[in-house]
Amino acid sequence: MPKAIYFVSYKLKKGADIPEFLLAAKKLNDGYISKRKGYISWEQLVDGQTWADAITFETMGDVEKFEQESGTPDELAQNFYSFINLNSCKGHKFSVEISH
Repeated sequence: MPKAIYFVSYKLKKGADIPEFLLAAKKLNDGYISKRKGYISWEQLVDGQTWADAITFETMGDVEKFEQESGTPDELAQNFYSFINLNSCKGHKFSVEISH
């Protein structure tokens, strides 16, 4: 089965402290996301004011299970989300067609 990516783009809240945001992301990854079934990696991308998370899993089923399990954010996720303008979020689930 091909790998799958949970991809979300967003903007941070005005005045968000970037080092604190990145620390919150690391804590969320280490304490929750990296422990999910099929987790491979999490890349955080930035282009000006737009950020994106690309979280790679072994299968689309793993992505869907992660999405379901993340429906009620724990303290780590709530801290991470506190930096994000939630109205700016756009999420997608992608299957990896080919890797070079």
